[in-house]
Amino acid sequence: MRNQPNEPYQDLPPLSPTAEVETYAVLKANIDASRALARLAGACRRLADRDMLLNVIPLMEAQASSEIENIFLTQEELFQRGNHALPGGSSSVREVLRYRDALLSGVQFLKRGPLGMETVLDLGNIIAPEKGRVHTFPGTFIGNPVTKERVYTPPQGEEVLLKHLSAWENFLHDDHGIDPLIAMALAHYQFEAIHPFSDGNGRTGRVLNILLLIEAGLLELPVLYLSGYIVRHKDTYYERLNAVTREEAWESWILFMLGGIRSTAQWTLELMETSEELRAEMEESIREVGNHLPAAELTRLLFSQPYLRIENVVEAGLAKRQTASVWLGKLVEAKLIGVEKLGRQKVFINHRLVDALFHTPLPE
Repeated sequence: MRNQPNEPYQDLPPLSPTAEVETYAVLKANIDASRALARLAGACRRLADRDMLLNVIPLMEAQASSEIENIFLTQEELFQRGNHALPGGSSSVREVLRYRDALLSGVQFLKRGPLGMETVLDLGNIIAPEKGRVHTFPGTFIGNPVTKERVYTPPQGEEVLLKHLSAWENFLHDDHGIDPLIAMALAHYQFEAIHPFSDGNGRTGRVLNILLLIEAGLLELPVLYLSGYIVRHKDTYYERLNAVTREEAWESWILFMLGGIRSTAQWTLELMETSEELRAEMEESIREVGNHLPAAELTRLLFSQPYLRIENVVEAGLAKRQTASVWLGKLVEAKLIGVEKLGRQKVFINHRLVDALFHTPLPE
């Protein structure tokens, strides 16, 4: 039992926790979450074209994870900026896109070796440049920045933080026998409790969640929209994190995370099914507009980049600029896509996909 929010948690106990974590309720929930995740992984392996998932889900994950930290961005602006349909952007845009970059970079980091402190530091530097390194000064706390009321004070001092991160890394690769989904929940709590950076800890920790599942072989692609679940249940997320610190309430925390995995895996599956139906309808509709149009290739572009520029068609090697412009204009005339003037250029919008993304209910 620990209820000293104003004192640094220097002696944060290492994982595995002393309390029994694989309770009956946890194991039952773990079965449901594992099955949902396996169905998603299997569906991803069967996909002929993964570009839509890889271009869309990481952006949505980035937006939701940043919203948890009170960094807000509309989905429309997110997709416009994220697909380079609109240049530049506010500091919020840059922060959200850095999260997306960290997530995709993290997948590449896994090719060089297992997750560990090196990965953590690299991710931290992408998410919060100049701040993504272990803080060496005292005073870091979680709480109200105005009133200075503290909910939690993480360990202080570079040596202490590195010691805890080393123990965290060892847990990731120990032969502890804990199921990978449960281990992910434990590791996420521990990383947030260590809180090694002055900024970006929450976002780094949520990137690590997805990477841990990929490293464990439970996912091939970073397409689990787990932050969408967390942002919908933000108060519960923080309450249950704090309950582990205060009273070692592991079961409720693990159940929360397993519920999120199950829910978001099912959500992504439903989105995949919807998008595949829309893709087939779009391809057939383009064929009806004109046999001379490369229906399959245009459909692929419109579903990998729902905010499409003429340049995207040219860069894909489908046509020169004038022909690409004519093709997209015919699709606008047929009301298959929309068009907007953003800055100095036209952007063609796959409203069917955008509406599916924006209006598919977020994970409960």
